[in-house]
Amino acid sequence: MGHIAYLSRKETFSAAHRLHSPYLTEEKNKELYGKCNNPNGHGHNYTGMVQKVPNLPVDPHTGMVMNITDLKKCMRVVLDELDHKNLDLDVPYFTSCPSTTEMLAVFIWDNMRKHLPKGKYELYEVKIHETENNVVIFRGELSSTEDVP
Repeated sequence: MGHIAYLSRKETFSAAHRLHSPYLTEEKNKELYGKCNNPNGHGHNYTGMVQKVPNLPVDPHTGMVMNITDLKKCMRVVLDELDHKNLDLDVPYFTSCPSTTEMLAVFIWDNMRKHLPKGKYELYEVKIHETENNVVIFRGELSSTEDVP
């Protein structure tokens, strides 16, 4: 029986966006998102943290659950799609949903799952700091009522 450890990696990226939902009227968007609905957008220096759970215990020979360099490479592949981009214009995922930090966390989750070795590792959570005070955590849960197509 081995030890189970949670491995985390933090990376930063910069991106611009406009908080705007294609499912709402212009008036509702302005009311809901306020100054963040500015047609010219605004930017953030995001900090993203990915925490993964191994399906295997800590390897007694290497002392690792996963080489942190491999986790970094997976994260960079995903984050390079976002870094120094306008999320609404440059990332196809956000043409059908608002580029909120919540949806950004879902995007990173979904794409990290595609890049981690299949069957060997599971994600535990994606944590995104939009600002020093605003943080979103996503753990892959789905609600029983899905409103966005």
